[in-house]
This record gives sequence, structure tokens and C-alpha cells, in this order.
Amino acid sequence: MKIKLFLAVIIFSPLLSKAQQKPNGKAIYTQRCMTCHQVDGTGAQNMIPPLIKTEYVLGDKTTLIKILLNGLSGEIKVNGDVYAGEMPSQAFLKDSEIAAVLSYVRNSFGNKAGLVTNAEVRKSRAANKKVID
Repeated sequence: MKIKLFLAVIIFSPLLSKAQQKPNGKAIYTQRCMTCHQVDGTGAQNMIPPLIKTEYVLGDKTTLIKILLNGLSGEIKVNGDVYAGEMPSQAFLKDSEIAAVLSYVRNSFGNKAGLVTNAEVRKSRAANKKVID
């Protein structure tokens, strides 16, 4: 009986540890964001804004979180240029995934900004629901 339990622990412990790992912001960016924002965060001129040293990325975290939760459409001005692409909502991502990808973006591509926490995403998501409902 002890041998069976020991074997079960050995076999399933790697699966459990992967499930408990924190989300990888770079992996989420690669899967969900890179197609539009490019591998280096430069975006696409007049369509997809860059993620490099912009007020949206380096500024208020709540605004950035809301962009992921609600998506973004219509014209916006970023670093003096106008962009008119559409970003779909990423609200299906878990709070921890949004925190991880935004922390990655805020500290990649030459950016240096504070991390986004799960609690900040959770708070924004809750406040966002009240506004939408």
C-alpha cells in the first residue's frame, strides 16, 4: 500500500506543481497579444498602438486593467499618433493571468513600471461589473 501511494505522489506531483505555478506573463503575451502588438511591442502604425513607453502602459494601472477587461475600440491618441484598431476584451483571462501579462508588458520593451497585482485586477473587475450592470 505504501509503495502505491509513493508511486502516485511521484507520478502526479509534477502535475500538481504546474497547476500551482504562477501564470507566465511572457507566455500569455505571446499567445494573446503578440499577433497585434508584435514581438517587440511596436504595434502596427495607425491601427495597433505600441506598448513602448506610453502613458497607457506606464500610467494608471486601473486604466490598463480596464482596457483588458473591456477591450478598446475607436480612435485613441498614443504618443502623438492616432490609432483606430479594435482590441477585443480579454475578460475571460483569470485575474492572475491579467496581472501577469500586464506586469510583463509594464516591464518589457524598455518599460520600467510597477507590477500589477491579482488584488488590483480583482478590484477593477468588481468595480467594472458595477458600472456595466
